[in-house]
Amino acid sequence: MIERELRPMQAVADAGTAIDRLVELYDDAAGALRTALERYLAGGPPPDATERLAFRYPELRISYRPDGPLPRVRRATAKLQAAGTYATTVTHPGFFRTYLTRQLEPLIADYGIAIEVGLSAQEIPYPYVLEAGLDARGRTVDGADLATYFPVPLLSLVGDEIADGTFDQIAGEPLPLALFDAVRVDYSLRRLVHYTGCDWRDVQPWILLTNYHRYVDQFVRHGLERLASGAEGFERLVLPGGVSVTRAEAADADPAAVIAASPWHRHQMPAYHLVARDADGTQRGTTLVNIGVGPSNAKTITDHLAVLRPDCWLMVGHCGGLRQSQTIGDYVLAHAYLRRDRILDELVPPDVPVPALAEVQVALQDAAAAVTGEQADALKRRLRTGTVVTYDDRNWELRFSQERRRINQSRAVAVDMESGTVAAQGFRLRVPYGALLCVSDKPLHGEIKLPGAANAFYDRAVSEHLQVGLAALDVLRADRQGLHSRKLRSFDEPPFR
Repeated sequence: MIERELRPMQAVADAGTAIDRLVELYDDAAGALRTALERYLAGGPPPDATERLAFRYPELRISYRPDGPLPRVRRATAKLQAAGTYATTVTHPGFFRTYLTRQLEPLIADYGIAIEVGLSAQEIPYPYVLEAGLDARGRTVDGADLATYFPVPLLSLVGDEIADGTFDQIAGEPLPLALFDAVRVDYSLRRLVHYTGCDWRDVQPWILLTNYHRYVDQFVRHGLERLASGAEGFERLVLPGGVSVTRAEAADADPAAVIAASPWHRHQMPAYHLVARDADGTQRGTTLVNIGVGPSNAKTITDHLAVLRPDCWLMVGHCGGLRQSQTIGDYVLAHAYLRRDRILDELVPPDVPVPALAEVQVALQDAAAAVTGEQADALKRRLRTGTVVTYDDRNWELRFSQERRRINQSRAVAVDMESGTVAAQGFRLRVPYGALLCVSDKPLHGEIKLPGAANAFYDRAVSEHLQVGLAALDVLRADRQGLHSRKLRSFDEPPFR
């Protein structure tokens, strides 16, 4: 730990000043670390112990000492559970300015908190300040050599104890201010680049997750159409590998050629971003991530997307229909989840309910009605609500004799491999969630996906299904603040969402 006198905290009066100071401290620290790295790689001396004191994340601290009872604040975000001092380290505060402002300003208005900013004891690992990777300038340098002189990522110090409510509070130390500290955020930002093939800064706050590349084709077409239409606020479409289409280029762009130009196949879960901003610069666009098949991928990508504090993520994928009355191409709106994925059992045990969020459910149902043109009884025949079973075994049908009783008990209407995981992760990491699935086969009723029938289904259903997901996000975007449900708050919740 750095001695207190070497990292004095500075009192600030308002959110804007606090964030400006965080930006200054972070830029100075990251700049000093880069300078020391470049000097060393050019053959100069390594940093000494005093110089390393500058390679540290800034810290944001708030204090609340009420004269009476806590104010009755009913919102889900920017809320104090108790009097005390709260702190967190911050990375890339300039990028997170909107998020930090949305958390600090209500706390100032409702609680009159005191704010302090200064350097923390948490070092910035050197890989997190190298945007283009390590340039050794012709010098032979290995990781062990750099680790001798520069801070390195210590995964033993990166965790989700705050989000999971398992952290140990140290007497005399501040309470957690946010779900993720700076080093946890930086870790995930780099993982996002690795898995998705895109700059993490392009990830938009409204996210669709899918398990088929065919949805990508439709999303790219949609993005090009929105850009070409001249709709206000839309800037560009970003694909894996740095491929980008601007508003000026969209009208003449061929969707197939745009997709072909992107090396998406090099990345495990390629992401596509329709970048849009409000007049004040706040991001409001949509990201589509093709997470592939399985709960492991679903957990991996949502672990990392969560540090960006998205407004919502929705699963729009395929499922197996379990009811005789369903038809290929029908929709399933998940109201509950029978989680047989096993991947989160230690973090969110299966007996912990994962509630449906009313705002998301209504938005998905209204969007389905608007896109399909079906209402009332016609919509009910097409869109089934109920429990979705999420398995970790794609060949679950081979052990249906063992699973039949549980499926019957749950009254499940569909089966997939991701929705329950996505919902449980949203519940765990405080990101609003939902799932609208499309029935692609009925394995218990002899209607399986044979090649010819599958292709005909995909051609017919994928475009409409994606449009429903996009329309639902439009509905939710119109009332962003109302979306953040108090259902996701724990009893010892950090002040920041």
